[in-house]
Amino acid sequence: MFTYKNFSKKLALTLTAGLLAIGLLAGCGSSGDQAKEKVLRVGAETTFPPFEFTEGDKYVGFDIDLADAVAKKMGYKMEFKSMGFDALIPALKSGDIDMIASGINPTPERAKAILFSDPYFDRGGFVTIVRKDTTGVNGMNDLAGKKIGAQIGTVSAELAHKVPNATVKETDSNSQLFTELQAGTIDAAIQDNPVALYYMKQGADKDLKIVGSPVNPEPLVFGFRMDDKELQGKVNQALAELKKDGTYEKIYNKWFGNK
Repeated sequence: MFTYKNFSKKLALTLTAGLLAIGLLAGCGSSGDQAKEKVLRVGAETTFPPFEFTEGDKYVGFDIDLADAVAKKMGYKMEFKSMGFDALIPALKSGDIDMIASGINPTPERAKAILFSDPYFDRGGFVTIVRKDTTGVNGMNDLAGKKIGAQIGTVSAELAHKVPNATVKETDSNSQLFTELQAGTIDAAIQDNPVALYYMKQGADKDLKIVGSPVNPEPLVFGFRMDDKELQGKVNQALAELKKDGTYEKIYNKWFGNK
């Protein structure tokens, strides 16, 4: 027999069951969110071949391949961001990126602002590049009073500023350095040896030459926020494992040839 009281009870039970079902579905959604893949946001200045540069519409290079391998080893997905070299540390500090992978040296000045990974590359030092018709310049010691080019925010720029009576022009990119040198607006450029060698192989040796031996050989490291020692430890462990299992050697050989 239908009564309003019985109908109300059935309606209440139906609504309760529906709410419980919705709650269970919401709970499943939360679990799914928690299971999302972790992301490692990596930043670099992409005019530093063969470490990081553009090829068509893609970012490529040794550092990018290695950072991606490190992320995968840790169970992360790499998210890559390109920006100016002098913007990398501010971006790291603000939380816009989690790791710098841009051919940086572990200098005392940078050590005041960021943490470093274990070294992942011996950069081979810095060299002096001049036009082929240049005489009287056989290395960095002969640059006094000259117009020197170097990329802004780099160790190359620091070295250039230490040259007595030199006029230093800092550029935004490495490619601009070679353009300035070929145009004669600077007398010489100070550059990372592997980068200089790469540009020479790409055709710069037609007009330019490397003089003298590399100076100040320093390793390359990844950079992290000061409060992110946990990530620093994970990356160091991943690097060690990549070197042990042969992955590092494969990436190295891809960009620099067999050791």
